[in-house]
Amino acid sequence: MPQVHTANRIHDWPRGKVIGGSTAINAMAHVRGAPADFDNWQCPGWSHADLLPYFERSEQGPLHLIRPLDASPVTLAYLAAGAECGFAHIADHNAPGMAGPTLNTLTIKDGRRQTIADAYLPLTEGRANFSLLANTQILSLIVAGSRCIGALVEGPTGPREIRAEAGVILAAGAIGSPTLLLRSGIGPSDELISIGIPPRHDLPGVGRNLHDHLLSGGNVYEAKRPVPPSKYQNSEALMYLPRPGSSSAVPELVLACVTAPVVTECFTAPPLGSAYTLMFGFTHPRSRGSLRLASSDPRAAPLLDPNYLADPYDRAVYLDALAMAQEIGGAKAMDEWRAREILPGPAHVDRVRFLEQAAFTHHHPVGTCRMGEGADVVVGLDLKVRGLDGLYVCDASILPSITTGPVNAAIIAIAERAGDLLLGKPVLKPARM
Repeated sequence: MPQVHTANRIHDWPRGKVIGGSTAINAMAHVRGAPADFDNWQCPGWSHADLLPYFERSEQGPLHLIRPLDASPVTLAYLAAGAECGFAHIADHNAPGMAGPTLNTLTIKDGRRQTIADAYLPLTEGRANFSLLANTQILSLIVAGSRCIGALVEGPTGPREIRAEAGVILAAGAIGSPTLLLRSGIGPSDELISIGIPPRHDLPGVGRNLHDHLLSGGNVYEAKRPVPPSKYQNSEALMYLPRPGSSSAVPELVLACVTAPVVTECFTAPPLGSAYTLMFGFTHPRSRGSLRLASSDPRAAPLLDPNYLADPYDRAVYLDALAMAQEIGGAKAMDEWRAREILPGPAHVDRVRFLEQAAFTHHHPVGTCRMGEGADVVVGLDLKVRGLDGLYVCDASILPSITTGPVNAAIIAIAERAGDLLLGKPVLKPARM
């Protein structure tokens, strides 16, 4: 849907409709997030101390993490610029304290992207209780009384029912999971009735609380000489920084040095190799949007309204992020690469207007099946959909609020703990902090 505070633009939200999901198209950055991100959820069992053993189990097991050994010289100059501006280097984003210049931790193995399927599907080899259906779309869930017993799917041979008497776990993401619930009559009853779907279970929170990280494309600089291509991915370093004058327990600003020109459809990008970008954004948006169905057609795309920049805090902190990007981009350490600032540049004295045109998604939608306790949540602390038996959700949709960095690492840790929880295994003991 058009976003009022981003020049009435409609934002593309690509999704990975392949085995491995959106880990097949993400930027491969592995960032756990700040401890306060999880503690602020106030969800017993899902605090940072509870999840830390599961972060470690995934990182010491199926995931293969690297840090660039031969980073771009532009990236190295950018890290030096951060230090020049008063921010001390840190070991990595996942060490205690995540604010400061450092190289990314990346999910790359043998020079190739490692998707979640690459990491975990080999563990299913030889299991009689595992089947994978490719080229198959879930149309709706099958609910009998107050229990979910399966799903209606459509594959190469047409529609068919799959029964799962023991239970169903939705892991279709912050877009797919609420969409399936709504298609199945699980959600706000009045909203479902208005599009001709008979409500089976009134659950007003389904599709609400949608939010996402915004970045900017961007603070772009013409280079003095050709920018060499990255040997990893174009964004080799994220920099989480405190907002000037803020007492927040988590960094509120994020910068990314990208060894390529990155702009939105509102601007013309200079040729590849002639420029670099300091993308910038903020870590904890307060704006909240929604996901709704456009119609009762199970093949119709849902209506997405992230409500970007609706909250005044988001607009103010976004301006601070731009100022920080320009401060670091103008540091002496960047002199050997910086010829001139292209964007926003002197042509865009209206900084608010520039941000409206330059904003784009960081591809981190979350929150649409919020976990917690109380009448307005979708899933409980056991991940069971409230008021229904045999139906669970485990993906980005359950996050009550977004983590400081890319959400992929947190989702994997949540899934690791969910595996123990839903199988009735003892959960790992919380870490001693």
